[in-house]
Amino acid sequence: MTSGSIVAQITDYANRPDPYPLYAQLRRTPVRREDDGTYLVSTYYEVRSLANDPRLSNDTSNRSPGYARPGQPVESGLPTSFIFTDPPLHDRLRDTINRPFGPPHSPRFLDGLRGELARVVTELLDAFEGRDEVDIVEDFAYPLPVTAICRVLGVPRDDEPRFHGWADALASSIDPRAGDDGGPENAQRARQELGAYLADLIEVRRRHPGPGMLSALAPDMAPADLEATAVLLLVAGHETTVNAITNTTLTLLHHPDILDRFQKDPDLAVPLVEEVLRYEPPVQFVPWTTALADIDVAGTTIPRGSPVWLMLAAANRDPRRFEDPERFDPTRRDNEHLGFYTGIHYCFGAPLARMELHMAVPELFRRVMFSRLLEDPPPYRANAVLRGPRHLPVAIEGLMA
Repeated sequence: MTSGSIVAQITDYANRPDPYPLYAQLRRTPVRREDDGTYLVSTYYEVRSLANDPRLSNDTSNRSPGYARPGQPVESGLPTSFIFTDPPLHDRLRDTINRPFGPPHSPRFLDGLRGELARVVTELLDAFEGRDEVDIVEDFAYPLPVTAICRVLGVPRDDEPRFHGWADALASSIDPRAGDDGGPENAQRARQELGAYLADLIEVRRRHPGPGMLSALAPDMAPADLEATAVLLLVAGHETTVNAITNTTLTLLHHPDILDRFQKDPDLAVPLVEEVLRYEPPVQFVPWTTALADIDVAGTTIPRGSPVWLMLAAANRDPRRFEDPERFDPTRRDNEHLGFYTGIHYCFGAPLARMELHMAVPELFRRVMFSRLLEDPPPYRANAVLRGPRHLPVAIEGLMA
């Protein structure tokens, strides 16, 4: 990419705190071709249409030779994760994985986690007692979803320090700039090491079943497929939720009038979460789709084999779809955002993420007496795709019981 391209600006760390002016610029040309042949689609109806179009592939091996392949499987001996596959393989894998996770096969699985997660929320907030500064990411937004995904999979929570670094390396591999700093090599090593850890754990669960998806799926999936799936879920199952909790916290601290309304009316939690997912989505864009045929979109033909980026965060602020889209409004009606994507690749973990947000955010703002942000803007993650603060240091005045 050239230094002056819109992609270079979007992925430039200097623009991480506020990429939305760039997205507004993008929307003036709903389908934009970059000099390297990448097509950026940024308006709501066009993004939604393509995300539901079978002529658009999530398998980057369908790209014409010479194009970069963010999100491609690194050489680790494991098959491709189901998120980077197309039907019918995608549908078979996703259906199998969903059986122990949710309806219709396991309708009470997520509800059974509520008590444990409520206790974790309470314990994390209790630890704020006596402190005048906290980091919302390290002290709250990260440990909660990590505990949740460990419980969902059946991974020992005590092993979390071992895969924290692996998860960071793998998440960075979907960033278009990952090749600039040894990202592919780091991701390859992380996927190999995490895969080996999970292979051992899966074998233990196969011989001695316990709670969680690994035990439930072991009889129905080939070991390599289950390892690849577990790697994906372990990383995706907490990375996006960490960002969602942190983005919600930062957005509310930037809107004290809405925060005051929310603290007086906890029933606002559900629409508030949906509005944050529109306004500050944890996944900003999907850079790994490819045209399987020539596709006509908004007066532009995207040639077969071309990389296509679906700009979810830009589409979520499209004035053709949302009235006054730059305004944060939890009472917004008809809020069919793309914060969790759409179509057959709709976020597998969305029900779990929503449950965590609905439990965590009201308790955080009920109990913690916030004083001020200590850094504004806070330091952001390097990743342009999974956008959120790396740290969110805040001053607090106390803690309610």
